[in-house]
Amino acid sequence: MSEAMIDWLVQNLGGRIGKEFIAFIISMIPILELRGGLLAAGPAILDIPMWQAIPICVIGNLLPIPFILLLITKIFDWMKGTKKLKPIVEKLEKKALSKSDQIEKYEFWGLVIFVGIPLPGTGAWTGALIAALLGIRFRKAFPAIVIGVCLAAFIMTVLSYGFLGALFG
Repeated sequence: MSEAMIDWLVQNLGGRIGKEFIAFIISMIPILELRGGLLAAGPAILDIPMWQAIPICVIGNLLPIPFILLLITKIFDWMKGTKKLKPIVEKLEKKALSKSDQIEKYEFWGLVIFVGIPLPGTGAWTGALIAALLGIRFRKAFPAIVIGVCLAAFIMTVLSYGFLGALFG
């Protein structure tokens, strides 16, 4: 699914905006996030130089995180007050909290690992949502997410520019 989303974005935005901005946008989107941005930025798709792609994708992935950490519980509380949105919010909360064991147990380092290991269902968006729902303070959650995103950037750079770069470069 994420590959199809990346392909769609590249095809529909390519030629209209710069390839760096495409990687930035992909990095901001939940589910795709940094890992999708760096895969798209790599030699197999957009062929953005690694030294440009890493900061573009890291900043793109981190940009929404303060808003999620600071505002999502207030937004969810408001949404729960509506008949149509309440089931959606409850489903999102249930799904996020089902992945919260390690974060709840280890807090800072649990959040770093959760965000940093690029697996399906993990990442900065989900990590920020879980941190907010668990009541982890911003000054503890945000640095953990930044470190996790940097760890994910290292792993995805090795995959995108190392492994895939060797295949497509």
